[in-house]
Amino acid sequence: MTYRLTKIYTRTGDEGYTSLRGERISKDDLLIEALGTVDELNANIGVILSQVIVHKEIVELLRRIQNELFDFGGELHLPERKAITAQHIKHLEEQLDQWNETLPPLKDFLLPNGTRASVATHVARTVCRRAERCLVRLHRQVALENIELLRYLNRLSDLLFVISRILARENGQEEIIWQHLTS
Repeated sequence: MTYRLTKIYTRTGDEGYTSLRGERISKDDLLIEALGTVDELNANIGVILSQVIVHKEIVELLRRIQNELFDFGGELHLPERKAITAQHIKHLEEQLDQWNETLPPLKDFLLPNGTRASVATHVARTVCRRAERCLVRLHRQVALENIELLRYLNRLSDLLFVISRILARENGQEEIIWQHLTS
């Protein structure tokens, strides 16, 4: 199915409503918020990719994830078109396990830091968690037809955490452990 965006603005949303699934709904609807947050996550992954990353596997996986996030949004828009499956989650888990084995085990929380790429990955991770919270709220309001959407975001945020550690480590950045400061 090919669509061309020949006209970018339509003026139909100027009063705070948009068309979705053949209906006019408020732009502050939870579904629109979830769609927008997934879009924001995708843009943040683009920020990561705009950095100099020598780890070819990370670049390839992030590009794949960007495409999957478009599919994810498409499924939110049209739930009858299942796009995210258990196989997507399995792929994230396999990559997560493989890369996490290369890192020193953690005993404490880390402060987000490092290179621009690793910090951008931390930002994407937090946006992913927000997208997950939006989807949970939406699921409480209207049950999702595909619970794999929630699982996908949960695994993706974990994977982004591991990627941030890898990117910092590969650039010689020391991990900074959170220290509880008492008053």
